Amino acid sequence: MGGPELARRLAPTHPHMKILYMSGYTDDAIIHHGVLDRTVHLVEKPFAPRDLLQRVRRILDQPDPESSVRPTTH
Repeated sequence: MGGPELARRLAPTHPHMKILYMSGYTDDAIIHHGVLDRTVHLVEKPFAPRDLLQRVRRILDQPDPESSVRPTTH
């Protein structure tokens, strides 16, 4: 099972899960073949540990799209 399939299976029980895909292919090649779209986070191998850490931190620090929606009060 690949990353996209795993993400699809986990989405119903983890709707706010943030995903970072890792690949040895360039992001252009992956997007061109329709595996991922441009809104997906992707890190290409090889990468330095510090680069991975910074990328993960940026993704985790991004607000959830749903968190900006506030329930209405009556």
